[in-house]
Amino acid sequence: VQLVESGGGLVQPGGSLRLSCVASGRIFSINAMGWYRQAPGTQRELVAAITHGGRSNSADSVKGRFTISRDNAKNTVYLQMNNLKPEDTAVYYCNADIQMWRDNPSHDYWGQGTQVTVSS
Repeated sequence: VQLVESGGGLVQPGGSLRLSCVASGRIFSINAMGWYRQAPGTQRELVAAITHGGRSNSADSVKGRFTISRDNAKNTVYLQMNNLKPEDTAVYYCNADIQMWRDNPSHDYWGQGTQVTVSS
């Protein structure tokens, strides 16, 4: 199983970016999917998460600015980031709880990360 993120980059304060993460490989089902971020010298933190059925939650610091969504048919999760601030600068990681086989437990998988830099 692989998770591949895309969509990071450099953006000015107040700008927008949309991150995407596609899961591929041997997949029976995907439970929760989410986005985490890690800035230099800090711990990785949850940004937003979404269940298979579409229920989501997000960190207080991004509420009203970031929106998480997913396309189950495409095994893809998105993070729409609006009104970006310099403090949003970090490496953003995709996470998914994936069941490879019907009768086996699910496991956590991570993407390689994509850099988001908010600067003028």
